[in-house]
Amino acid sequence: MKILYFGDVFGRPGREAVKIGITRLTAQEQIDFVIINGENMSHGNGILPEMAQEFLDFGVDVITSGNHIWDQRQIVPFMNTSTRILRPANYPDHPVHKVPGRGVTVVESKRKPGLRLGVLQVMGRVFMDSLECPFRTAENEAEKLDGLGIRSIFVDFHAEASSEKQALAHYLDGKVSAVVGSHSHVQTADERLLPGGTAAITDAGMCGCYDSVIGVKKEISIQRFLTKRPFRYEPAEGPGGYCGVLIEVNEATGKAIAIRRLQDRNAQLGTH
Repeated sequence: MKILYFGDVFGRPGREAVKIGITRLTAQEQIDFVIINGENMSHGNGILPEMAQEFLDFGVDVITSGNHIWDQRQIVPFMNTSTRILRPANYPDHPVHKVPGRGVTVVESKRKPGLRLGVLQVMGRVFMDSLECPFRTAENEAEKLDGLGIRSIFVDFHAEASSEKQALAHYLDGKVSAVVGSHSHVQTADERLLPGGTAAITDAGMCGCYDSVIGVKKEISIQRFLTKRPFRYEPAEGPGGYCGVLIEVNEATGKAIAIRRLQDRNAQLGTH
């Protein structure tokens, strides 16, 4: 089983670049599942229903998100009806005030009927909102999936601190197929196979314009740091590139057997 994951898709340059990446890699690498983090698709803030549907129609199996999932309120009804867009599973489970959407799903491969993948997302608590424990939540959800006979499980950990991301990967080693970090928009060079058979990387990186500050216009980010004034962030408008990972999993055991970093910062320019 081959899983293709693209990091945080930021604005129009990110949307265009990730489409190039999907088109280029899906057939070339014989990909079984495509997952993208789409929480910054809409001008860097949230995701609109029509954008989500466009990418699901384009061949994406699951769209994960993060702390920006609530930035566009139009997405909430879509989240309540679609099983293929996720928000972090560790939002509080209140008996009356239910959090929209879901944090875990199971999808079947279009290329290999009967081949299933469990996908779950949790969000970190270091320098972020204090949600339920991502470690216990991820472990509990993975156990539920295993109880359903789902051996291959992919975890998107949307977190700020590298230490928290690495700690979760080690905590889940042998219990899931992969733990891939998102949120920082900067790809790390620490992809590895852990002793228990879990593929891990601290952060998969960003899909967007790289002539920027993590996808944002350089001048705006510089002004904010120099003046401490709340200038509104705007996505950079140059050609986009993509970052992500390709993970290969043993279908029978759910153990990862390979992980490879992907990076093309000039995808829209047609260079490799």
